[in-house]
Amino acid sequence: MLELDRHGSLAALARAENITPPAVTKRLNQLEARLGVRLALRTTRRLQLTHEGHLLAQHAIGVLGQMQAIEEALRARSQVVAGKLKVHGPLGFGRRHLAPLMAQFREQHPNVQAQLYLSDNLMLPQLPVHGRDAFDLLISIGEIPDSRWISHRIAPNRRILCAAPAYLKRVGQPAKPADLAAHDCLVLRENDEDVTLWRFHNGGVRSAPQTVRVRAAMESNDGEVIHQWCLAGKGVMIRSEWDVHDSLADGRLVELLPQHQPANADIMALVPQSKVASARTRHFIALLKAAFQPHPPWRPAP
Repeated sequence: MLELDRHGSLAALARAENITPPAVTKRLNQLEARLGVRLALRTTRRLQLTHEGHLLAQHAIGVLGQMQAIEEALRARSQVVAGKLKVHGPLGFGRRHLAPLMAQFREQHPNVQAQLYLSDNLMLPQLPVHGRDAFDLLISIGEIPDSRWISHRIAPNRRILCAAPAYLKRVGQPAKPADLAAHDCLVLRENDEDVTLWRFHNGGVRSAPQTVRVRAAMESNDGEVIHQWCLAGKGVMIRSEWDVHDSLADGRLVELLPQHQPANADIMALVPQSKVASARTRHFIALLKAAFQPHPPWRPAP
């Protein structure tokens, strides 16, 4: 019933489960006949759960959680790392770092079915999710203040204000954060953040952050696009250290206002409460920490 409610129609559920629509209809009819209640109302466009259908779905959430806990307990006793590891991560970081690490993890644990989903739009579900929608792990650039998720710091990551030498030669360097209001700024638009309000901290001094409302000369929802525009001299951007360290090292980009730092955005692994006991999740987090600590690839050892 959970999957039926999510997909909204018998045909959509059949496609997702790779079975025929008549097979789904038959299972639903058998379940309704056994329980003696109507679980779903069928319309020409959509299938809607009845009150009894919603009640069954809610109870199913608890049952699925208990079954997952039992499976994890049995696997822990046998010390076998198995099952489905479903990971969500940011696009650029995921391509560069998570994808090879998941391939390595799969080699180490061949009984694991690895799934990696990449998107820069991290939207945490409002309610606990089970089944095919349940992620074992979410990789976030910056910590998410949500008590339903256990956070693990995987690696340090500064955010850096930078621009190409060609742009600075043409426009000049800002001397203070307020000067950015007159610059062409390249803005990454993601989630629901106020992306044109840039905040800076004055080094290690504990003081109120300086804020400036910048003008978005160009914007995109893809961080790689923003990076390429910046390299081409189109404006000023704030990007993660992991993304721009090579461009800074070879001089294609120049760090601006180093005494005024944007807030750090460390690499975090977020685990839902229901997955804390998962052996595959624990082992993958251990692999991540081994890969990025004590010195991540973007910070060579001193």
